[in-house]
Amino acid sequence: MNSLISFSLRSLLLAALTILPFTNAQLRDDENPIILLSEDPSFHFELLVALGEAVANGGSDVAPVLGAAKNITAGDFDSWTEVFWELANQTKAAAEDPELAYDAINVRDTWFSTATYFRRADFYLHGNPENPLINYFWEEQLAAFDKGLAALPIPGHRVQIPADNFTVEAIWYPVSTDNSTKRPTIILGNGYDGAQEDLYHSFVPFAHARGWNAITYEGPGQPKVRREQNLGFIPQWERAVTPVVDYLLTNQSTVVDATKLSLFGYSFGGYLAARAAAFEPRITALLLDGGIWDAYDAYYNALSPTLQSLLDSGNATAFDSALLSLIKNTSTPTATRWGAEQGLWAFNTPSPYEYFQMAKQYRVEGWIDRIHVPTWVADVSDEGFYPGQSKRVAEALGDRATYHLFEGVSGYHCQIGSLQDLNRVVWAWLNKVVA
Repeated sequence: MNSLISFSLRSLLLAALTILPFTNAQLRDDENPIILLSEDPSFHFELLVALGEAVANGGSDVAPVLGAAKNITAGDFDSWTEVFWELANQTKAAAEDPELAYDAINVRDTWFSTATYFRRADFYLHGNPENPLINYFWEEQLAAFDKGLAALPIPGHRVQIPADNFTVEAIWYPVSTDNSTKRPTIILGNGYDGAQEDLYHSFVPFAHARGWNAITYEGPGQPKVRREQNLGFIPQWERAVTPVVDYLLTNQSTVVDATKLSLFGYSFGGYLAARAAAFEPRITALLLDGGIWDAYDAYYNALSPTLQSLLDSGNATAFDSALLSLIKNTSTPTATRWGAEQGLWAFNTPSPYEYFQMAKQYRVEGWIDRIHVPTWVADVSDEGFYPGQSKRVAEALGDRATYHLFEGVSGYHCQIGSLQDLNRVVWAWLNKVVA
C-alpha cells in the first residue's frame, strides 16, 4: 500500500513540491541583483558564500572560487564536491610549500582558504549520514583552520564548555593581550548549516577593528557537535548559550565587560539567539539576522498542497516514503534535496515526518515577551527561507526592536556576499546602543 501511495504521488510531487529553503537566486537573470555564478539557484547562493569570505583575513580568494564556479556542473552534487575537494587540496599544498613559508601572513590566509574550501566540499554530502567524507572533510577543515587561528596576531583558541548533557564547542577571540581592561564582547552563533569557522570571516575581524572581543560557538545540531556528539538541534537554546556566558564572565572576567555583552544569531540562529536571550538575563543586546517567528510554519508553507495534506493526515510512513523518494531523485531541485537532507542530518532523524514534528517546537510565540533588551532585527528584500517572519518578530518586540531591511545586492538571505554592508549596519547599531 505504501509503495502505491508513493508511486501515485511521485509525478505530482516532482511537479508541484517545494520545500525549504529557497533564495532570491531563483529570480530570472534580468531580475537578479548580481551576475549569476551558476545556473542552479542553490549552487549560485553557496558559491556566493565562498566568494564573500574573501573579504576578511583570507577566507577565500576570488579567482579560485570563480574557477570552481566555471568547473562545477550545475545541480550535480558530486561535481560540487569533487571541484571543491580538488581546490582544497591545491590550496593546502600551497600552504605547505616551503618556498612560500617565508611569508607567515600568506601562509595563514592560505590555511584559512583551505579550510573554507573543505567546508564547501562537505556542503552537499549530508543525504547519506554514513558517508565517511562528512567527517574526513571536517577533520581537514578543522586542522587547516586551527593553523590559521594560531597564526593570527592575537591567536584565537578553541574551548570546550560543559553544558547540560553535552559540550559547547567555542572559539575565543580576544581583541587585546591587555588582561586588565574590560571590553565589550559579542557572542556569535550560526544556524541551520553554517559553521563557527565561517563566522570568523564574517564578523570577527570587524569586531576586533572596533575594539570588541568575540566568541563563536556551536551547540547541538551544528557542525562539530553534530559530528562528534551525535546530537541534533534542541529548541531550548539557552542550554547552549548560558554556558558560554558563564565561561565569559568567569574564565574571561578580567577582559569582558558584563554590561556590554551582545548575542548575534545568523539565519536559523535568529530563532536560537532569540530563545537564548529570552531566558538568559545577562545578555544586554540582541541581534537577529533574521528574525524567525515559526520555523514549522515556514517549512509547512513551502510544501505542495498534496504533501501538506499527507503531513496533516498523520500518516508518517506515507509522508516519509513520498519525501524520501523525492529527494533521492536527482531531477528534484537542488534546494529541495539539500534542504530536506540537511534538516534530517542536523535534527538527527531519518524520518521527514519526525523532522516536521520537531520543527513545531521552534516558535517564539509564548515567550518573546521575555526579551527585554534592545534587539536589532534584519530582513532582506528577497527572503526565501522565512519570508515575512523578521517583520513579525520586530513588530512583536515593539519599541525594543530596531528593524532594518537590506535591499538590492544586499538582499540575499543573511546578506551573503555583502558582508561590508552587513557589518556597517550591525556595528553602527551596536555602537549606538551598547558601546
